[in-house]
Amino acid sequence: MSRASAQPGPVRMRPLPPIAAHVDAALARMDGEVDWLLALSPIGNDALWEAFQDSGRTEIQPLQYIDLETNLAAARARLQALPVHDIESPLLSGLLAEKQRELERQIELVRLRGTDGFINASLDLFGGVEPRLLNLANQILEEVELGEGLQADAGIDEVMAAVEDELAWYAEQSPDFHADVVVDTDLNSLMMVSHGTFYIDGNLRIPRARIQPLIQHEIGTHVVTRHNGHRQPLKQLEVGLAQYDPLQEGLGVLAEYLAGYLPAERLRVLAARVVATDMAIRGEGVPAIFDLLHNTHEMPTDDAFDVAVRALRGGGLTKDAVYLGGLRDLLDYLHDDGAFEPLFIGKFALSHRVVLDQLVDAEWACAPDLLPRYTTWPDAEARLVRCRKLPVNQLFQKEPAA
Repeated sequence: MSRASAQPGPVRMRPLPPIAAHVDAALARMDGEVDWLLALSPIGNDALWEAFQDSGRTEIQPLQYIDLETNLAAARARLQALPVHDIESPLLSGLLAEKQRELERQIELVRLRGTDGFINASLDLFGGVEPRLLNLANQILEEVELGEGLQADAGIDEVMAAVEDELAWYAEQSPDFHADVVVDTDLNSLMMVSHGTFYIDGNLRIPRARIQPLIQHEIGTHVVTRHNGHRQPLKQLEVGLAQYDPLQEGLGVLAEYLAGYLPAERLRVLAARVVATDMAIRGEGVPAIFDLLHNTHEMPTDDAFDVAVRALRGGGLTKDAVYLGGLRDLLDYLHDDGAFEPLFIGKFALSHRVVLDQLVDAEWACAPDLLPRYTTWPDAEARLVRCRKLPVNQLFQKEPAA
């Protein structure tokens, strides 16, 4: 983990066969068209909280979203017309057909936004909450003690300076490294990356010790893997092979620990998202979820409300369970001595690891061009060694690294 650039030199690569290349490029373009994450991110969140407060925390106003610009029916027709079954390689055919099916489910998810059918579409795409994961989440909420908490002493200017420094550092390592940055004062997250664009809440205030861990989550994981995937012949490694979210989010959370400060409160939020997702699946609304998280599990009001609203996005978005689930599966992989650096080749699922080796052997993928910046920091290697033994419910730090 000592090198920022993992690529030792020129590597032999070969283009995809013609039909596979056509389908791969078309799927990558369509992945950018169907920005389901932005389509399902509520707007007007300050007013939503104020109305919730005014109701005595018993009623929630309907969630509001941006207007959709994509013609979903036309996108679905173009998707179904792709000659996936004519792809020359069985290996590529399987991967691209899997992605085609996932994009169809994403289109259906957006189409059903705000309807009774949304929750089933979300379950079809992301799955639900398995009993073992729910038990783990409840264990964390019951047993992991709250820390003393740090003062939110950093605002948008300081965070943006750190973001700009981070992007400049990567550009020095690899000149074609790039990410657009958008500051949005009505964002339903502190920071997030969607289709390679880094979004940041213009009103955020966070503890200074959390700046770098969050940047390493978003840029060091999501942007870096997109950059590495962009250099691959198979473009799905840039936009994401099917079911890539759990590994991406697991790597993102792990990055916070490896960067020196994953507080107990953060681990509890991930557990709360699982509990909230399970409640949303069972038909509970924001008031009931907020009440359980705030009054029973003693979460701060802002965290409890954020988790509750996220769970009801679109009508019940089950994606939030993948953060803790992805982290658990990633730690299981590391406990089995799984290799770390290949996880940054691009965006894929842990179940694709064997397939990735086959792609490398076929010269349709190569080692990552960049590794996260935190891999060059003191103690990061020792923390990774520790992660290969730690259970999930102990993966937190009581205080920031010195």
